[in-house]
Amino acid sequence: MSAAQYETLFGDASRAGVYHLPHGTINSLLTGAAAAACLVLRVDLATARDKEQMLAAIAHALRVPEWFGHNWDALIDCLLDMGWLPATGYVIILEHCDGIHGRAESDFVNLMQIFQEAANNWREDDVPFWCLVDMQADGIAWLPTIAQPD
Repeated sequence: MSAAQYETLFGDASRAGVYHLPHGTINSLLTGAAAAACLVLRVDLATARDKEQMLAAIAHALRVPEWFGHNWDALIDCLLDMGWLPATGYVIILEHCDGIHGRAESDFVNLMQIFQEAANNWREDDVPFWCLVDMQADGIAWLPTIAQPD
């Protein structure tokens, strides 16, 4: 997809949600997200071994407020009110997810559900909130792949 196509896609809150990160270079994706005025936040989960390390990596990358409680409820609270990082839209890239998915699958699936809940809530305010999941293996069957805008 071209940067212009990504710009159109990322500017559309109605299509936002949790998706597989497209394989290959993401330069046009990043350019398109910036052109759509979306804040891009990259979370490296390569060394996360469990829920606590996964939440710590997310908290660090998203620069969450000090009150963050390092649990699921605190994460959804932060994702639903990104006031400390105001933006027109958000593209959160969860990088290197294969390891944590294999080691803590139920926690990883719970994380995907939390990001989807956040995207659904932001959609009500017409704010694009995207979570792109980087998996090199087969990925997660129920997680959709980004489709080119019509």
